[in-house]
Amino acid sequence: MQLTEHFSLEELIVSDLAVRRNIDNSPSADIIANLRVLAEGLERVRAVLGKPIHVNSGYRCKALNEALNAAPDSRHMLGLAADIVCPQFGSPLTVCRAIAESGLPIDQIIHEFGQWTHVAVPAAGGVARRQLLTIAHDGRGYQLGLNPLV
Repeated sequence: MQLTEHFSLEELIVSDLAVRRNIDNSPSADIIANLRVLAEGLERVRAVLGKPIHVNSGYRCKALNEALNAAPDSRHMLGLAADIVCPQFGSPLTVCRAIAESGLPIDQIIHEFGQWTHVAVPAAGGVARRQLLTIAHDGRGYQLGLNPLV
């Protein structure tokens, strides 16, 4: 099912780990509605970057989120977040900064482990918090701002 011009439901719910562990990552109708909002937000991100983006991870059911040891309150579980890369544009930090500087109504941008950009959008009718964070593997947890990893 195509949600927007460039993003399908399938690409926002696919998970190799879910397949390997036989986890049903099928979204409910409410989650699909949120995924449509996410896809619309990703279209705006794509327009800002001027290049195609690749979604590494989108929706995660609770079992998949737990299997990934992800945050228990992850916006991925609501269908309102995706981890993306855009190598044709630049590094994950460059992508984070471009999105942040664009003024898009993004709820959360996280520079994650120097490997990808986490983008969360507000729910339909919600207000964007414009939260900017960085997380590294060094155990310090989330840091405020979009920072290079040293």
